[in-house]
Amino acid sequence: MTGKDVPHLLDARDAIAQGTRINVTFLENEDMDVRLAAARAVNEGGFVPVPHVSARRLSSRTALEEYLGALQEIGANAQIFAVGGDPTTPHGPYADALSIIESGLCQQYGVQSVSIAGYPEGHPDISEPDLWAALTDKAAALGDQGLSGGIITQFGFDVDPVMTWIEQVRERGIELPIRIGVPGPAGVRRLMRYASRFGVGTSASIAKKYGFSLTNLLGSAGPDRFIGELAGRLDRQRHGEVRLHFYTFGGLGATSRWISDFDENYEKEARR
Repeated sequence: MTGKDVPHLLDARDAIAQGTRINVTFLENEDMDVRLAAARAVNEGGFVPVPHVSARRLSSRTALEEYLGALQEIGANAQIFAVGGDPTTPHGPYADALSIIESGLCQQYGVQSVSIAGYPEGHPDISEPDLWAALTDKAAALGDQGLSGGIITQFGFDVDPVMTWIEQVRERGIELPIRIGVPGPAGVRRLMRYASRFGVGTSASIAKKYGFSLTNLLGSAGPDRFIGELAGRLDRQRHGEVRLHFYTFGGLGATSRWISDFDENYEKEARR
């Protein structure tokens, strides 16, 4: 959720299981007060806030300390998501998520777990070797700093690259829990727009496999098929802990209701 989504969170809270992790973004056009209000709303709703810390948007060490300190004051500091962020040139001393982890400030302000980013289909601006080096370095740094953590991936529509990537992560000895990014139910046009922005594959064959048509952009689509195939192909012993992370492109309410309905239908099928 973003800072402006607080009213939507309040409307959707009855459809969200208590204890659910809810990420709070670090947008350039939202100041610290807005981000803190969102994290506080998540906490007060009985959920677990996971505030984002965008490294390259931080102007100074003091700015990072002020944010982590403010999160600590409202009890939203236990878990964060550290990410490099959009600016090409860092606004301050932090060039990437690794520099946040290695700063030592997370422990100083009571952070216990730091999630980091993963990209099963690559990144439009970062080479594959650099992505793997960054992931390996961040995972090692978490251990060195005595922090727990996990990997939250970019969303996608195709299970094949996701499964390949998970196996490559484990082959590199990275045992962190993985949360696979899943787009919540949304209009096809909106999904396509986000996919184009983040370099996510949307060929005609992938779209058909996922459940939407590139010739009908007025429809909507949910991740039913994607989740079903992913669940069927995962092996806990081989792939470790793998969960889901929903991107609420269609809104908090719509995504929460979809998850609730999916769970209910899954349980019915399991009892048959």
